[in-house]
Amino acid sequence: MSSAAFVPPDVLRLAIGGYKLDPFGTHGLGHWGRVFENGLSLASLTGADPLVVTLFAVIHDCRRWSEGSDWDHGLRASYLVPELCELVPGLDAPRAELLRVACAHHTDGVLHDDPTVGTCWDADRLDLGRVGIRPRPELLCTVAARVPSEIEAATKRAVEEAVPDFVREEWGPFALGGRD
Repeated sequence: MSSAAFVPPDVLRLAIGGYKLDPFGTHGLGHWGRVFENGLSLASLTGADPLVVTLFAVIHDCRRWSEGSDWDHGLRASYLVPELCELVPGLDAPRAELLRVACAHHTDGVLHDDPTVGTCWDADRLDLGRVGIRPRPELLCTVAARVPSEIEAATKRAVEEAVPDFVREEWGPFALGGRD
């Protein structure tokens, strides 16, 4: 299925337009795409809200200032949520609050019992292999993410820095100044 069905062009413009790092770097589009895939795969098992999971994948790191330590990047990303409410049909107040919490606190190293927030965080944590960190089951929020085969598959994609086709085909042009 096309990612365009999930990520409105205005959301991509907002996320990529304010991204200060290399869009194809460690925390860029390839990572966002893997978080997107991890998140939707988990959401089908956890009951997480796929809209929130999708938006989280695209914006959680979009306000990073550094590929290294940048502890406030999630909080900065959470400031985009009110604007997203205007751009995304169906992003009502309860969903917006879940997205805000997921973005603002995704690097706090804690667990969350809400299936949507937990799925967002797990989708991101399952991609830690790209920076040489193996996801630890006890730091994953959902039972679905703790399955050894899920961790192995996600870690393999992360270590290989696999870039989903839709990232190249649909998101990439936004990063290169296209899709106007």
